[in-house]
Amino acid sequence: MLAAYNAMTNTALSFFDPLGFGRSALDYWRDTVERQVLFLDVMRERGNQYLEHMEQTKPNVLGFESELIMDGRDLPRPVNYELMRILPPAGVDIDPDMRPFVVVDPRAGHGPGIGGFKPDSELGVALRAGHPCYFIGFLPFPVPGQTVEDVVDAEIAFLWEVIARHDHLTEKPMVVGNCQAGWQIMMAAALEPDCFGPILIAGAPLSYWAGERGKAPMRYAGGMNGGSWTTALAGDLGAGLFDGALLVQNFEKLNPANTLWTKQYRLYANIDSEAERYLQFERWWGGHVVLGSEEIQYIVDNLFVGNRLSNARLTARDGRRIDLRNVRSPIVVFCSKGDDITPPPQALGWISDLYGDADDIVANGQTIVYCQHDTTGHLGIFVSGSVSRKEHAEFTANMDYIDVLPPGLYETTVTETASRGAAEAVHVDGDYLLEFSQRGIDDINAIVKPHAEDERRFATVARVSEINLGIYQMLVQPWLRAVMTPSAARWIRRMHPIRLGYKLFSDRNPLMVPVPVLAERIKADRHEVGTDNTWRQMEFTLSDQVEASLQAYQQVRDQSTERLFQELYGQPWLQTMVGLGVDGEPVRRRPGIEPEHQRFVASRKAELQARVDQGGPHAAVMRSMIYVLGGAPATDERNFNRLRASREELEPNLKIADFKALVREQFFILKLDRHEALKALPDMLEGATNQEIDDQLAHIEHVLTASGTPGERAAKRLETIRDCFDRARPAEPPEAEAVPDVSEMVAVERSAIEQKKPQPQAKAEPQAKAEPQTKAEPQAIAEPQDQAEQKAAKDVAKIQGSVAAGSVDPVAANAEANAEANVESSVANSAETSAAAKVEADAGTKANASVTAESGTQSTRTKRRPAGRKSARKTPPAGDA
Repeated sequence: MLAAYNAMTNTALSFFDPLGFGRSALDYWRDTVERQVLFLDVMRERGNQYLEHMEQTKPNVLGFESELIMDGRDLPRPVNYELMRILPPAGVDIDPDMRPFVVVDPRAGHGPGIGGFKPDSELGVALRAGHPCYFIGFLPFPVPGQTVEDVVDAEIAFLWEVIARHDHLTEKPMVVGNCQAGWQIMMAAALEPDCFGPILIAGAPLSYWAGERGKAPMRYAGGMNGGSWTTALAGDLGAGLFDGALLVQNFEKLNPANTLWTKQYRLYANIDSEAERYLQFERWWGGHVVLGSEEIQYIVDNLFVGNRLSNARLTARDGRRIDLRNVRSPIVVFCSKGDDITPPPQALGWISDLYGDADDIVANGQTIVYCQHDTTGHLGIFVSGSVSRKEHAEFTANMDYIDVLPPGLYETTVTETASRGAAEAVHVDGDYLLEFSQRGIDDINAIVKPHAEDERRFATVARVSEINLGIYQMLVQPWLRAVMTPSAARWIRRMHPIRLGYKLFSDRNPLMVPVPVLAERIKADRHEVGTDNTWRQMEFTLSDQVEASLQAYQQVRDQSTERLFQELYGQPWLQTMVGLGVDGEPVRRRPGIEPEHQRFVASRKAELQARVDQGGPHAAVMRSMIYVLGGAPATDERNFNRLRASREELEPNLKIADFKALVREQFFILKLDRHEALKALPDMLEGATNQEIDDQLAHIEHVLTASGTPGERAAKRLETIRDCFDRARPAEPPEAEAVPDVSEMVAVERSAIEQKKPQPQAKAEPQAKAEPQTKAEPQAIAEPQDQAEQKAAKDVAKIQGSVAAGSVDPVAANAEANAEANVESSVANSAETSAAAKVEADAGTKANASVTAESGTQSTRTKRRPAGRKSARKTPPAGDA
């Protein structure tokens, strides 16, 4: 009955609405009402999820089961951090002999777990690769009185615990620090470098003043607020606690179009498919935590405004200088051009702040690798599934390669294997290829785009901030701390607009009671219109215009902020008042090298000079490969895969740590004096046979050709290595001393004489037809041949008798030499007599006679042969004269 009614209704509507505008409007209106109800229901679920999450004692969004290993609250200086071991999911096997993998999550307003909240995440990738995985998280509230240095010390203690649990390994844990955790991990590695393996910092700001003009507006926030006194104010209003929602609010202000419209409209427009993903992300984004006021004040004063970390101006409580040049582990910096919170200049600027050129990096023994993504945003660097499957998977799979890279500055790129062709895909595991290219400080400066004038402006902000903070602490802070109570601070946090937005759309609001009932009825009978609906297309157009308007507002706001900042803090009078002066000297100098490090470098150079010709064949092969690869524009994981396979075959007991030490030592020897290093290669190969030298050269070429045919420069260097290895080949003894060669010569001559004898039966018929002169020719030759044969037999008998007796007497040796000479003379005389007597000799006899004469000549010649060839003399076949 209902179907018939609908059919009649459609027929009537088609009669009165032949073009379908009314019907499409009616369908769109019904779909809009349904989407609004479903949207409210998702907001209700989000609010309930937020309240449930915040009521947990240890909330996190980890997508894997875990067990607590260490609680930071039990340390001598307690903190709210904890170390957890990630339990592998069903079907995932962990190899206990693989390097441990530690992920440290950022504490920047949100809760922990973003590094492993889904299978395609940093932890998920490492688990599938077989690594034992650990996670360093935190609790919602800090321990009273904890500081940033306390947290750094706790992370160092956690890493030592991981090392103790894997004490059978020589490799140190790989540590991943996301965003705020990145700079915190770098501080820990600078203070305690021995507990770190390779370090991956993803989206971590380390140089806070850096940035390209027209971009990165967040770096101007400190100056526009007048410094860090506002941070102190927020901490005092929180009764010693700083609400993380304030940090989240700053992030959201960066992109008003996404915050106010795009994110919500995307859910509304795709309410039937987008709800699950939206709720999953909001579970982390809305999990606000609280920081200690002392912690956040330290961060803003020393990092965001002061920028003291990037040029070693921070000191620990015990007086140690926090110098990033002390980090001994390879550092991988992963950033993105689409990141407006930590743009590439802020992620990479610390390199040019610390080092004048790439040689400074090499002299300090550091390996720095950076990778730039083209499009992903800040959260996508460590949250996006596609980034995890591509970049993070390649970093994890090739971390051993990165660990043994020689010191220097490298850029790495990840490309699809399929796009490089079948030939390029050889020896590549997976769908992507990780490639490394050497870079210099000029390449970093091209990304950072430093401006001396901007440096001066930010230095002025730092001085103004110190003045304003001092005034606040003297005049306002005592009164505010006297009146603020923990209860008042708690109510202020609850009434924050972001927190309030979650609670209003939850079941605690009586107005939301009918929403779930209506949502269930709509889901049971949903009437969704297609994207080809005219009114739906108008909706898309309107949405694009709203988004464009908000983006235009953002652009005008950011440009105005930048212009105001430059004009205000670029005033000479203001810079002079804060003590910077007008002499134009740089406001931040590159930190000098400490005398202790200079003495260490000098002693290390002397030690390497003494070891230039030491190390043996394995060190010579490694030195050769480093030299040749230094002439290549880039290397990739295929070179390392072949090198690792060859190492396991040639040196199965060599650990990765020892292999890394070998690579670095040979690299420094080449860097110290390339000429002497190459000149010493033959001495390092002393005692090797020709076969061993050929095997080593083949091993070098096998590794070098893994990534394709070497370029012209690398090919020239490879030829230089071949020459050095050839000079190490041993000289072979003269072949004339070999007694068996004389016997072979006599046997050959005897066989030739036998063939020269006349055979009456075979030649009886031709002799009857031949001329008399022809019949007499064999008789003329027979007598000299018989005499030569008898003489040669007597000489051989003398030699064999001498050998059988085993005499080493000089007289016997002279007799043996004379006998050999007589045999050679008789052979030569026999050949000459035969040639003179025979007038019409055939061509084969002449050729073999020349071979016989050449054999006599070679008995006194010494020559070098490549290994693998037999040293026996070529012997003419039987029957040749």
